[in-house]
Amino acid sequence: MRTLNFADDPQFDHVDALTAADPGGMLRATADSGAQIRRALAAIEADALGLVAAEGRPRAVIVAGMGGSGISGDVLAAVCGAGCPVALSTLRGYTLPGWVGPLDLVIAVSCSGRTEETLAIAAEAARRGARLVGVGTAGSPLHDVVAAAPRAVFFAVDAEGLMPRASLWLLATPVLLIADALGLASVPRSALERAADILDETSVECGPVRPMPDNRAKLLGASLAYSLPMVWGTTPIGAVAAYRMACQLNENAKLPVVSGAFPEVNHNQVVALDGAFVGGDNHDIFHDSVNDGPGPMTLRLVLLRDVEEHVKEAQRADISQDLAERRGIPVDVVSAIEGHPVVRLASLIGLVDWASIYAAIALGIDPTPIGPINELKARLR
Repeated sequence: MRTLNFADDPQFDHVDALTAADPGGMLRATADSGAQIRRALAAIEADALGLVAAEGRPRAVIVAGMGGSGISGDVLAAVCGAGCPVALSTLRGYTLPGWVGPLDLVIAVSCSGRTEETLAIAAEAARRGARLVGVGTAGSPLHDVVAAAPRAVFFAVDAEGLMPRASLWLLATPVLLIADALGLASVPRSALERAADILDETSVECGPVRPMPDNRAKLLGASLAYSLPMVWGTTPIGAVAAYRMACQLNENAKLPVVSGAFPEVNHNQVVALDGAFVGGDNHDIFHDSVNDGPGPMTLRLVLLRDVEEHVKEAQRADISQDLAERRGIPVDVVSAIEGHPVVRLASLIGLVDWASIYAAIALGIDPTPIGPINELKARLR
């Protein structure tokens, strides 16, 4: 498959060429991110939120989900922050912790409503008498599990034609409104509407029509193609965005990526700055990328920085950038905008979602297919 060269190929600024390189429509789906929030806000009934809130604040909240659905739990935790009055966790797996019971709330999120791990958790939560909320496709197996449970509410989302990873905001919006209804965090509709506006603005700034010199996502995607990215985030907001970026590059660009959060990355991942994949002096000076093709993949650091960093976190991020640059490792820095946590998160995720698609196209890869996942599922049946 032909690879577009970001630096030299004018086709990268031709909408028709980019669309042809994305037959699955991931560019179009990403441009729809802001609209997803608005559709979710319009679809959610106040009565359903009232049913969830009627039993009061739970002892703990567990969000169960996998892949592009499971990240809704990470978004919730980041938006709630350290001030969340109850224990909050995201569960990716088949087994519900033994301590979960009638005092707790399990939110099962599955775009298709058919994810086997999430179905197992939802069924076990219902068996134990825990409060249960389902978020997914109407008429799905998850919907059936929730409908049969005595203390359960289902929030249907219309994700027809969307991959789970392209449905983040459609799935996360109900979860955030549930948190607001329970008093776990203040997530007013105005904040979600502002996040939708930010995602729309990002789609204009980063969409296929905007030429590369003025397009942050194309420039970032260019830097990520043929690299081994390490993505680090500050604060829980930046950390979730870093994890999201890694997953999007995994699935869209089919790239291996390491992600992490400050300050933890300074206790382990930072040592990779002295590893075998560092470029600089190790590059072959005689390598001709035109005649010889891409050179060896080398490390690249991406810093996703929140605006409300702990002073020590900010210091660590600055020093980490300097350590990388002194070793000849290129660094990209993306900073969140001011505002409500969901707005700050949208400002980061919106950009990195676009960048992951451009990285895929630059590598000559269709962003949509997930062959190994489908093969694995087929063998599990």
